[in-house]
Amino acid sequence: MHRNRFHILGRCPGLNVAETLESGYGRTGGTTTAPRKFLSLFSGAMGLDLGLEAAGFEIAGCLELDRKACATIHANRPDLPVICDDIRNWTGTEILERFGIRADAIAFIAGGPPCPSFSTAGKRRSFHDPRGQVMFDFLRIVSEIRPPFFVMENVRGILSAAIDHVPLAMRGAEVPVARGSVMRRLHEIFAEMGYTVTVELVNAANYGTPQKRERVIFLGSRDGLQLTMPPGAYAPEASLFCRKWRSLREALDGLDDPEPEFIPFSKARERFLALLKEGENWRSLPEKLQAEALGGAYRSTGGRVGFYRRLRFDEPAPTVPTSPVQKSTCLCHPTELRPLSVKEYARVQQFPDDWRFVGSLADRYRQIGNAVPIGLGYVIGLVLRRFLFNYEVLEGTGSA
Repeated sequence: MHRNRFHILGRCPGLNVAETLESGYGRTGGTTTAPRKFLSLFSGAMGLDLGLEAAGFEIAGCLELDRKACATIHANRPDLPVICDDIRNWTGTEILERFGIRADAIAFIAGGPPCPSFSTAGKRRSFHDPRGQVMFDFLRIVSEIRPPFFVMENVRGILSAAIDHVPLAMRGAEVPVARGSVMRRLHEIFAEMGYTVTVELVNAANYGTPQKRERVIFLGSRDGLQLTMPPGAYAPEASLFCRKWRSLREALDGLDDPEPEFIPFSKARERFLALLKEGENWRSLPEKLQAEALGGAYRSTGGRVGFYRRLRFDEPAPTVPTSPVQKSTCLCHPTELRPLSVKEYARVQQFPDDWRFVGSLADRYRQIGNAVPIGLGYVIGLVLRRFLFNYEVLEGTGSA
């Protein structure tokens, strides 16, 4: 059984029972009037939303900038209200009006603001990158609507990200690096908002997803509750308390994909991948070919485990990126000389087989790779459900 380490940020007061009862969530006398609807921001292809929906919640509406992702939402949920626009153009009040819902009918707001500006795979410009700045807009909408809870997802790199990042090549004794300054700034913002926020690094594989995908989950409570993810029920090896991680083989079992759609590898890339067996990567190439295969990356720092990587059927897939055919994000089929197909990609992220992704092959890979695994979204939904529907408030005691 895997337990996550978590941090508590923002305001941390004692629970205000009167405010909790007024909000309608929790149970008194065995009943609840808790809201069940949520707002989805940065919805993408709706991976997180589908998981939350499976846990018993209802999507009030989606806001998404990418037009291909908006088309995907429309193709699968034609009656769902969608704002296909930049979040910076909208206020909380305007979003509620567009979706025809009152603020007190919203249980929580959920979303994953763009993560490349915090990822260790990018330039890590954090809030200096326009993609990083929209996290402030997500929190602005939360602050304006003030739902009981919010959910925010991002990459592991946000835990160590600095507001002013200094590349490794430029670091020295006289160049300070304020590691973690992004989190300190978020702590200040959460406190200003009046929310208590738990921050946990989780591995989706520990929650039954056939993918080793580490993500940071922010669970915010307006009323001082400290929400934490449950211990994972899956582990690398089965035990008395845990099941074995779900494998790629299990994920693809029964998939009907007679003519797989995929972007082919370049001939140069195929030349090296053909030399690798299941579960191997560039390190298994003949030593004389490794430098040629990696090019300039051969002398760079880091593990470079994503270069020329063949998957293994009996293990979870690694994190599925937005493209499986780039040199540093290669996801080659275990036994065939091709990347995972679009349908196989979707299976790893646990999308239903009949879920339609709109756009070119590159568009569809990107939408799937950017999604939160549905199984992870489901577990997050169960955490929220526990507090919204099952949290017992003891009447007449002034405590919970």
